[in-house]
Amino acid sequence: MVAYQHFIALSNSNNTEHRGEAAHLVATAFIEHDGPQDERAALYASMLGFLDDSSAKVRGSLALALLRSEIAPRLIMLSLAKDAPIIARAVVQYSPILLDVDLIGIAKTAEPGVLLALSCREILSGKLIEKLALSGDKRVIKNLLSRQELDVCADVLENLVQTHGHVASIRGKLLARKELSASCRLQLVENIKSDLCKNKMVKGAIAAGRLERITRDALDSAASRIGEEQSMAGSDDFALYMQENKRINTRLLLHCVINGQVLFFADCIALIGEIPPKKVFALLKDGARASLNVLFYQCGMSEPMRNLMARLIMYARDADLSSDDGARHFVVSALIEELIIEHDGDIPLSLQDAFRYLDEQNMVFARAAARGVMPAFAQNIDQNQELLPGQDLLQVSGQVPDDEHLVAGHSFVVERLALPAA
Repeated sequence: MVAYQHFIALSNSNNTEHRGEAAHLVATAFIEHDGPQDERAALYASMLGFLDDSSAKVRGSLALALLRSEIAPRLIMLSLAKDAPIIARAVVQYSPILLDVDLIGIAKTAEPGVLLALSCREILSGKLIEKLALSGDKRVIKNLLSRQELDVCADVLENLVQTHGHVASIRGKLLARKELSASCRLQLVENIKSDLCKNKMVKGAIAAGRLERITRDALDSAASRIGEEQSMAGSDDFALYMQENKRINTRLLLHCVINGQVLFFADCIALIGEIPPKKVFALLKDGARASLNVLFYQCGMSEPMRNLMARLIMYARDADLSSDDGARHFVVSALIEELIIEHDGDIPLSLQDAFRYLDEQNMVFARAAARGVMPAFAQNIDQNQELLPGQDLLQVSGQVPDDEHLVAGHSFVVERLALPAA
């Protein structure tokens, strides 16, 4: 009785701290109650009364006591979830008693802070994730995408690519999602290319023609790598997407071969020529040059292009083009030299675009191969002798014909290094 009188005094106090204490007491008593049902009903009625208190502190005390309880009255928690934002944020994030239908209804009219709190719930259903993603709130979307433990369906991700793929911070989080489809990844890469070409700092630092070449090559690399990953996983969906959108062209096919991405190349050829993939791969692996010409004829290539592609395939069989820049440089150099000799320097019109592309790529490969020459040379010098102060490095690096030299009374051997394609 004494405790009840104390509770009544706190409840009727003009002090919000006292009423908040009373709200917390009755909520705690309800959660811990194991007595008669009439007592439980009285406690429930008392909590309902505190929902009408004019002070957010009092209603907040009630919410705090019930926040993580699995036996809290759902209607009370639903009312608190629609209360002032400072109360609603905590309730929608932590209350386990609220149903999906409750949370989806709240999300329709909730202010941004409540939506963000809702996106932080430990468990989110697919429907709730979709609702939050469609809210358009960038903070909510970034928070959802950052949570790798959530299963975000492919349709939701595709919608986000279309609506927010132009936002760099969201784009990066989309690319980090494993569920993102290959076609969506390529669209995001295209958005990146577009943004780079429009960026004032980039445009000011790189000439327009060179910037276009760099971004175009990067897009080709992204498309072929994505396609190769899909083909390695046994899926031709990306190749089909590329074909349906008329994205498979000579440039992409050449890029695949000279970079060792033959599985995606085979899938593309199979789709274009309407040939079983296994047969295409067998011909690419072991087929004679005549057989390769027939294969590429089936794909609608002109005779000069068929011959070019068949030669490239023959070269590619004997080289590791997937990771060796030197091998790529050697193969492309040999192919270019053959074309120049065969056509006496007058490249046919049907091959000119492909020839120019091979020249561009050959310069890229040559530079990449050259980067390893000087470090290897310097390392060799360091291993074979110790340079003396004032000693001319040009003398040490092989300006005399003999492999063995004498400098300051010390003999050493200089290994002759060259570009891999030389």
